[in-house]
Amino acid sequence: MLLGCDFSSTPTRRKPILLALGEEAGGRVQLARIERFESLAAFGDWLREPREWIGGFDFPFGLPRALVEHLGWPTAWRECMRHYAGLTRPQIRETFAAYCAARPAGSKFAHRRFDKLAGSSPSMKWVNPPVAYMLHAAVPLLLAADVDIPGLHAGDPRRVALEAYPGLLARELIARRSYKSDEKAKQTPDRLIARKDLITALEQGRSRLGLRLKLTHAQRDALAEDASGDSLDAVLCLVQAAWAARQGAPRYGLPEELDPLEGWIVSAG
Repeated sequence: MLLGCDFSSTPTRRKPILLALGEEAGGRVQLARIERFESLAAFGDWLREPREWIGGFDFPFGLPRALVEHLGWPTAWRECMRHYAGLTRPQIRETFAAYCAARPAGSKFAHRRFDKLAGSSPSMKWVNPPVAYMLHAAVPLLLAADVDIPGLHAGDPRRVALEAYPGLLARELIARRSYKSDEKAKQTPDRLIARKDLITALEQGRSRLGLRLKLTHAQRDALAEDASGDSLDAVLCLVQAAWAARQGAPRYGLPEELDPLEGWIVSAG
């Protein structure tokens, strides 16, 4: 089974964690269904269940090495994540804000090696989007479930977790057009058109990943109608996971020069 995850660090009924589940065969990625989780505990329970999957998860798996070394935190990934999980969100915000305040304008945040390549937000960013809190909430769940995280943590090889980023694939297909918003006032006809164009591009397999998305009419309509873009983001991660599965174990398309503290976004570069 393949999966793509759109994650929320504070899931609710209105804004749940979404898992797009599917399979790939002959270059076609079939979406089976989308599951919803309204709590971190429910999501963690699902991760621990004994099933086989390869998944792309839309949250950072690591912090920038420059930040970790500056703060004097452990530079081994598992120990660093344990230290990080022991902090509160206010402590994270205060620590990262102090780091940024001491740096010159234009280079406030520390970046992972691939951030510029992937167009991803710094994993230490605590607002817009709060990916630092996403890492804080999610990675301990992966470790508790003992999933395999290639390049970072050797776990159960039947459950493989990879860092994905839907924006990377979306930009390849529709450039920088905005296709989603959580704000009702910004859920415009232009964004609806962009979602439809993105879905069409996925179905036609226009990306360098060499995969075509297969949807039912009802699934296509549901993805277009979700103005938050959360379900479409989960599907984008599903396609990235399918690409990784085609590359195969043990690296799933990740580069040999991957930093074992920072990790890597699947299909970047």
